[in-house]
Amino acid sequence: MKKISLRKLVRVTATASSFVILSAAASPGARADDSVALLKAMADYTAAQKSISATFDSDIEVVTPGLQKIQFTSSGQLKLARPDKLRVRRTGGYADVDLVYDGKTVSLYGNNAKAYVQADLPGTVDQLVDTMQEKTGAAMSGADLLLSNAFDVLTSDVEVGEHVGQGVVDGVECEHLAFRGHDTDWQIWIQTGAQPIPRKYVITSKTLTGAPQYTLRIKDWKTDPIADADAFAFKPPEGATKVSLDSDIMMEFDEVPVGTTAGAKK
Repeated sequence: MKKISLRKLVRVTATASSFVILSAAASPGARADDSVALLKAMADYTAAQKSISATFDSDIEVVTPGLQKIQFTSSGQLKLARPDKLRVRRTGGYADVDLVYDGKTVSLYGNNAKAYVQADLPGTVDQLVDTMQEKTGAAMSGADLLLSNAFDVLTSDVEVGEHVGQGVVDGVECEHLAFRGHDTDWQIWIQTGAQPIPRKYVITSKTLTGAPQYTLRIKDWKTDPIADADAFAFKPPEGATKVSLDSDIMMEFDEVPVGTTAGAKK
């Protein structure tokens, strides 16, 4: 009998195991797919919450001209009071940004740049997200999970969905769903049980070389009323400069260094 290396044996065994798992998932006798129903339950639950506070970690990938993938990591906090108040703080290696919306004015402050921009924008959080993505090109990845019409937005480009199975995110048991679209594929992990909270969200850009991904992990989810009266009030720090939306300083508000090729967006 010919000798076989341990490395080769492990590789063959892993390949065979993967084939069995994928075959079982694709077999006609597998359970009826309920990915859309699970996503709808999450969207309905999230939209029904009048107040949401959470922390998050995010990774955005970029692909260099040499086809090397580089990740840039940030962490942050968010506070939402429907229908018209939002605050998001994001801190990373290249930007420290605070977005504040009080239902009338949106303010965006960059701590590294010591500068801020403001715009009159009366309306709701939904309208804020739509306007910022349309007017500034800001992706605001993950904001679609908080919209009152999140299900419609999330499924607007979906061609096929699949309930992959279960997973554990930060110690929390979740349902793992995967969806395919024309330009992007995305996955979401939703907490099991009576509170279908989105715990992890991954977006893959299929139109960019190397298919870079954006990953969002949501933690410390709470729906208690936000008691801080100043939570949605913006006060420019001493020495901060007000700049226009077309200022070059705005580039310093991004998650990646100036001049870096864009990564995954949705």
